[in-house]
Amino acid sequence: MGEACVPVVIPRRALGSQGMVTSAQGLGCVDMTGWYEGAKPEEEMVKVIRHAVDLGVTFFDTSDVYGPHTNEVLLGKALAPIRDKVEIATKFGATLGPNHDVTVHGSPEYVRAAAEASLKRLQTDYIDLYYVHRIDTTIPIEVTMGELKKLVEEGKVKYVGLSEATAETIRRAHAVHPITAVQLEWSLWERCAEQEIIPVCRELGIGIVAYCPLGAGFLSGKAIEEELKSEGLRPLFPRFQQLEKNRVFYDRLKAMATKKGITPAQQALAWAHHRGNDVFPIPGTSKIAHLEDNIRSVAIALSKEEMEEMEAAVPQEEVVGDRNPAFIMVTTWEATQSGQTPPLNEWLATHTQPA
Repeated sequence: MGEACVPVVIPRRALGSQGMVTSAQGLGCVDMTGWYEGAKPEEEMVKVIRHAVDLGVTFFDTSDVYGPHTNEVLLGKALAPIRDKVEIATKFGATLGPNHDVTVHGSPEYVRAAAEASLKRLQTDYIDLYYVHRIDTTIPIEVTMGELKKLVEEGKVKYVGLSEATAETIRRAHAVHPITAVQLEWSLWERCAEQEIIPVCRELGIGIVAYCPLGAGFLSGKAIEEELKSEGLRPLFPRFQQLEKNRVFYDRLKAMATKKGITPAQQALAWAHHRGNDVFPIPGTSKIAHLEDNIRSVAIALSKEEMEEMEAAVPQEEVVGDRNPAFIMVTTWEATQSGQTPPLNEWLATHTQPA
């Protein structure tokens, strides 16, 4: 389809300003072991991951809560034989209970235990990029970062990142140890982070990792043109519960993509790439055909007028529903905006840090 057929070489470039270099587009692995939908066969997922490497993708995203734990195990099996060719990003700090209740952990003891467990599951001696998955608002971010700094000094972690952090938290964390990347939800239908968080990242030289750049399947059309499966979490997301109201945005974007000769998914990813060389989208997929289509997005050119037209087609204030279910939303940067982590001096007055 037109520009989508351009042969693609995925560029490698600096993620942030601390020395990490990786592929400009990564692969989000969350749904391979069941998140938005049910888990996929392990052998098939290993093939997808290794095919991604063959196509130039070296940036792989996971977390210890995905599965839980099984996603890291999958990635470890797939990448252990080619560990020196890839960069692995994983996260810690959030656990999901049987009733979808999320608990957040940021203590030094938890940080270290989580890192050691992830290293074993990933079959590696080091984690390229280790994120604080969710911010523990009961502990100063400086305390959490202090333990991460020790892990870097020990060589168990190369670079440190934050996920779903407010601008203030990013500044405080960065003052303890340089942050390489901030992971946040950023797409054509989720742009609230543009107001404060993205400007702070750019001021501090922090890379931006855009998760859900396809709107968890909405912008690619999966949630519109395919029947939602009952297993997994996607049916619990408010915006998917309001598909009939929200589909107007997809219809507008699809018309633009069709006119240009590309797929809606390629259009959404190309938009993310055009937001700056410091933006690294990590679309997820479990199908090789979709993987190949997504990768072609890095070669698609968009004019300023096309970018503006796409953004105008999805007014943020008109999208119906929160971006996450309530049990996840309470841990996002929006929810913690008015509940920052405690000031370090006040916390130290009543707590003793381990030696």
